[in-house]
Amino acid sequence: MPPQDTHAAYHLHRAQLTPQMRGVLERMARAARPPLHNLTPQAARAAYAAGAEVLEVPRAPLPRVEDLHIPARDGWPLPARLYAPSTRAQAPALPLLLYLHGGGFTIGSIATHNILCRELARRTPCMVVSLDYRLAPEHPFPTATHDAWDALAWLAQHAPALGADPARLAVGGDSAGGTLAAVSAILARDAGLPLALQLLIYPGCAAHQDTPSHRRYAQGLVLEAPAIEWFFGHYVRNPAERTDWRFAPLLAPDVEGVAPAWIGLAECDPLVDEGLGAYFGRKHASRCDQGRMDARRSAPSMLHAWTSAATPQTPPLIATRRAMALRAPGGVAGGSWSTAPRRPLRLARHRARPWREACFLPK
Repeated sequence: MPPQDTHAAYHLHRAQLTPQMRGVLERMARAARPPLHNLTPQAARAAYAAGAEVLEVPRAPLPRVEDLHIPARDGWPLPARLYAPSTRAQAPALPLLLYLHGGGFTIGSIATHNILCRELARRTPCMVVSLDYRLAPEHPFPTATHDAWDALAWLAQHAPALGADPARLAVGGDSAGGTLAAVSAILARDAGLPLALQLLIYPGCAAHQDTPSHRRYAQGLVLEAPAIEWFFGHYVRNPAERTDWRFAPLLAPDVEGVAPAWIGLAECDPLVDEGLGAYFGRKHASRCDQGRMDARRSAPSMLHAWTSAATPQTPPLIATRRAMALRAPGGVAGGSWSTAPRRPLRLARHRARPWREACFLPK
């Protein structure tokens, strides 16, 4: 069972979780590994990498997997990995998703998100480029933001050479990677780079961790309050950086004209309130035609980092696949992103769908 200091909190929330998520917590407890926030950043990276594929589906083969480097603004070659469901000769140009891994800006890599990116490429289908942006504390704020934006701009310029369609370019990520994706989408708007979609999976959005969900889920689950402070303590160095919108996109002064957004949240997650009620409820929903959110809660539910436990049958992966259905008008591959009218999805919570999503697309 979970360690004694989180034992009571775990049982308080246990009834809300799906059996799959309860199994994840119990396997983590049996492994008896020390919390990441009790380790050095280097040791935490190694521990996270060691368990990265333990809970995931088997690695699916893809016709095209390539390692490459993308230059950052200071000349640093950023490692990246390209996943595609077809070879260049097999199909027309594919939609392209830049994927930014989670890990609190401090841990995580291409390797830790290998399965997820393979599944996104295989089941969407689209080309996925996973980026190894530089991590804190060696590279504190705003290096990760710069790296993410530099990679997105480079991919927009070089998409044809990679076999991708520059008219169907998207950016996405989970947790800290979702934060970077949201920031990159705003920067793309400012630079006049049109994006088809921002795919945000339980992103961090706020400058301070003071929402009710941060208090409710502070202990006993995957992402605990000490870990959040440990991550952010390595990444941001002073109060001014905490209130910079590139760290907390909720504080962005204007989101008018930013790319359509899909967000997937876990109900039993400290980040759920800032991702749902604050960022999208107050900002994006105001600019989308009749974007509505239904904030009903019902059990069971999911944990932060549910993508690491995804299987082909789980609703989160199915939802992600639907959100990333990058189709040209009429369903013909190789054209521009569809601008046909769409009805915004309501945020919903049902027993058959134990996750939270909000999709804000043009009506």
